[in-house]
Amino acid sequence: MKERIVRAVAGTIVLTSVMLAYMVNINWLWLGVFVSFNLLQSAFTRFCPLELILKAMGVKD
Repeated sequence: MKERIVRAVAGTIVLTSVMLAYMVNINWLWLGVFVSFNLLQSAFTRFCPLELILKAMGVKD
């Protein structure tokens, strides 16, 4: 369950970043870059801050 939530949140943030970059300011793309980089590093290190937050909230695996 946590993995699905992490993917959904990441996808939502990246899409929001692209929409804001198109409508407001191109610098909003940095938010998408940050989220993408975090996903990439979590694939190698198995550390994801959102998973820690979800665990603290009691979301089951």
